[in-house]
Amino acid sequence: MSAARVFDISAMEAAVADDPKKNAANKEFKKARQAEDGKRAMTEYENSANANRVKTARLKALRLARDAELAAAAAAAPPPATKKKKAAKKKEVAE
Repeated sequence: MSAARVFDISAMEAAVADDPKKNAANKEFKKARQAEDGKRAMTEYENSANANRVKTARLKALRLARDAELAAAAAAAPPPATKKKKAAKKKEVAE
């Protein structure tokens, strides 16, 4: 049986090898498909990078606005009152 299988595979390979026009057409189709996939992938990459830049700029603007608001609130608030420590009373040692 294994000899028959080897013979069948060889026959299939021979049939494919005998059709160079079909092989050339398949190669051209494969190249065209790869070029199209490459263009699509590059477009997706550029769109993703652009979306990340827009999102980063938006988040930076929000962060800067929040920091400016916190700084303004801190400047407007009165300084916290500090508690003065009272002088510690010395305990008299009983003699």
